[in-house]
Amino acid sequence: MLPDNLLFTDALESTLAQLLETYAPQQRFICCDTTTEITCLPYISEFECLREAKLIVVPAGDDHKNVDSLALLWGFLSREGATRHSVLINLGGGMVTDLGGFAAATFKRGMDVINLPTTILGAVDAAVGGKTGINFNGLKNEVGSFHQPKAVVFYAPFFATLDQANCLSGFAEMLKHGLLSDAAYLDSLFKLDLSQPAAPAFLDAVRRSVEIKYEITSQDPHEKGLRKALNLGHTMGHAIESLSHHIQQPVLHGYAIAWGMVCELFLAHCMLGFPAELLKRMNRFVKETYGTPPLTCADYPYLFDAMTHDKKNESKGLNFTLLYDIGDLHLNHVLHLDKITDKALLETSLDYLQDTMGI
Repeated sequence: MLPDNLLFTDALESTLAQLLETYAPQQRFICCDTTTEITCLPYISEFECLREAKLIVVPAGDDHKNVDSLALLWGFLSREGATRHSVLINLGGGMVTDLGGFAAATFKRGMDVINLPTTILGAVDAAVGGKTGINFNGLKNEVGSFHQPKAVVFYAPFFATLDQANCLSGFAEMLKHGLLSDAAYLDSLFKLDLSQPAAPAFLDAVRRSVEIKYEITSQDPHEKGLRKALNLGHTMGHAIESLSHHIQQPVLHGYAIAWGMVCELFLAHCMLGFPAELLKRMNRFVKETYGTPPLTCADYPYLFDAMTHDKKNESKGLNFTLLYDIGDLHLNHVLHLDKITDKALLETSLDYLQDTMGI
C-alpha cells in the first residue's frame, strides 16, 4: 500500500494542480535535463498550474551529476529569488532527481521538491526514499543528503519515451526488488515483455517495486539498518560503473548493478548457501539481457579501491548485503581486503562474472 504522496496517475495536470494547491508554494521551479527537455517537458509545458514556473535545463548524463551542475542550479535559484517556501519540480531520471533533490536540500537549508520520474530507474529507485547527491572525485554519489520529496508522481507516457537500454537499466533495480521480496514477484519479472515499459503488466511491476522500496525506506529513512538491503549488488556494481567511466567505456547504472548482483549472489552462494539453481537462472538472464561488462583481471585493483570508498562501509572492511535465499537477508556482511581469504573470494567472484558472461 502506497502513501498519498506517491501517486500513479493518468491525469497528470489535475494531479499536479491539486498537489500545488495543497502545498501552496510561493514560487514554482522546474528542473530537467537536455534530454527530458525534448522528450518529456512538452507533456507539462502548457499546464495552467505551471504557467508561471521558471525552468532550468542542465546537461544530460551521469557525467554531469557533479559540482558544476549543482552550482548552476544553485545560481539559478538564487538569481530567481527562490526561498524555503518555493518548490522545485524535478522532471527527469535519477540524475535529475538526485541533482535537483540535493540542490533543494541545501539551498536556503532546504526547499520543497516534487519528483516526476521519467525513467524506470528514476521511478523505482532514485525518486523514492529521499536520497540525493552528486558524483565527486570519480566516485558515485560521494556527496549528498537525505531530503524527502513532498510528492512523487508516476506517469506512464514518460516511460514510453525511453530507449531499450534505459528501460533495461531501470529494470535491473526491479530485479533487485524481486530478490529482496518473494519468488512470485521475481518469477513474474523474468516473464515480462521488456520492450513495452508503458504496458499495464510492466506498470503493475513498477508499482510493486515502488511499494517494496517504500516499505523498506519508510522503516529506515536514514539507512541505519534495513534500508541497507537496497544495496544488494551495489558494492560491486558501483565499482564496475566507476571503472566504466574511468576507462571511458561508460555503462548505464542498471547494467553495472545487474553485473554486481551476479558477483554478490555468487558471494552469497559461497558463504551463505544461496541456491545454485537460482544463481544460474540470474546469470543466464543477466547475460542475455545486459551482455558483458567492460572489465578484465587487470582492473581488479581499481575495482577494489573503488569499493573501499563505498558509503556503506563502517570500518576498514567492505560492507555487503547478501542473501540466504529470496527475501532472506544478511545485512552488514563484511569482507576485508587485507585478509587473504576474503580478497581471494572477491577475486573469484569477479572471475565468475567474467566466466559466466563470456569474457
